[in-house]
Amino acid sequence: MDDGSVAARHETDFRWPHSDTSQTPYRVYTDETLYALEQQRIFQGPVWNFIGLECEIPNPGDFKTTFAGDAPLIVVRDRDGNINAMVNRCAHKGSLVCFKPRGNVQELTCVYHNWVYDLAGNLTGVAFRRGVNGKGGLDPEFDLKKNGLQRLRVETYRGLIFGTFSDRTPPFRDYIGPELCANIDRVFPKKLKVLGYHSQVLPNNWKLYVENNKDAYHASLLHVFHNTFGVVRPTMGGGIKLSDNGWHHLSYTVRNKDSDDVVGKEQVRSLKDQYKLQDVRMMEHKLELGDYTTNAIQTIFPTTVVQQILNALAMRQLVPKGVDKSELIWTILGFEDDDVDMQELRLKVNNLVGPAGLISMEDGCVGGWVQTAAKADPTAQTVMPMGGRNIEPTEGSRVTEAAVRGFWKGWRELMGV
Repeated sequence: MDDGSVAARHETDFRWPHSDTSQTPYRVYTDETLYALEQQRIFQGPVWNFIGLECEIPNPGDFKTTFAGDAPLIVVRDRDGNINAMVNRCAHKGSLVCFKPRGNVQELTCVYHNWVYDLAGNLTGVAFRRGVNGKGGLDPEFDLKKNGLQRLRVETYRGLIFGTFSDRTPPFRDYIGPELCANIDRVFPKKLKVLGYHSQVLPNNWKLYVENNKDAYHASLLHVFHNTFGVVRPTMGGGIKLSDNGWHHLSYTVRNKDSDDVVGKEQVRSLKDQYKLQDVRMMEHKLELGDYTTNAIQTIFPTTVVQQILNALAMRQLVPKGVDKSELIWTILGFEDDDVDMQELRLKVNNLVGPAGLISMEDGCVGGWVQTAAKADPTAQTVMPMGGRNIEPTEGSRVTEAAVRGFWKGWRELMGV
């Protein structure tokens, strides 16, 4: 893998106009050249992309298809139990090898010209390799070993599968650091089980959704449900944790263990006393993780989100689909040993998220609003001084944009701008 040669395919005249990341030029959301450069320097650069779960491919031959940025991938478990990830692109003509979202196979066969690969991506057979009736066929010097599927490095952590194109990507534990690994340990302490999937197309650049997840203080302003029903309120405990390099973050909210209503009456638009739930069971919070955390949103640069909202556990995978569109894939999770009542509770609370979620529907709108307005003047800039202009964690408050500034620090470092 040669990151330097890959990154050199695209260049840009864009340069960050100042020394900090508390102001972001709108051009970063609308520029086609920057989008192309991101695919090489970020998604195929020294980062870990979330590409699946071990429980999605439990048996030999089980596979799923997914993406790392624009690049289509196959994730498969081989006969020895190893998990392999390859670019879903035949070495012959570049056709997709797998076009189903998941399944079980003995080998990987491209339907176009029947090139066959084993479950590690090695080319094992070519149709008409020796021609027909002694005529045609491959050059005798053709080397099958040099024409397999492009492979990624793979690591797993707590049942999550990550892939990287780069030899320079540090081990996953080092990539996000021990403090943020500890949150994954907390949220996923047992074997996972998939309860279902949501998928939604967002009318905005992928970075706008990443910023939304890193901007913790909008939750009690934008989301009526969060504030009204006490999932996230400004005066609740919690804070923001950041990796040492600022790229990755965790925002979390902790309810006062002695009171369900720790706030009183904040005078904000999102607090609506007149709203009630006919079925309050969806707001039950079983303290299965050993603490009073109601909301924990963790981002792993560039596009991965680990979610705990009450008892609703999920992985969110963001897939860029062009400069002004992205797809958000939610994998709704429980544990293998959940009883019927706990599984039902998780599914009830899951109504908070997804395309029509009582919380998520607002996040699905705001990125599009920014995308539309950003086109008016690409040289204009956002203003993000909340919590100062530094990139540092906070304890007891989430009223900061430090994690957003940390994302832009990572983006700039990888993009070289």
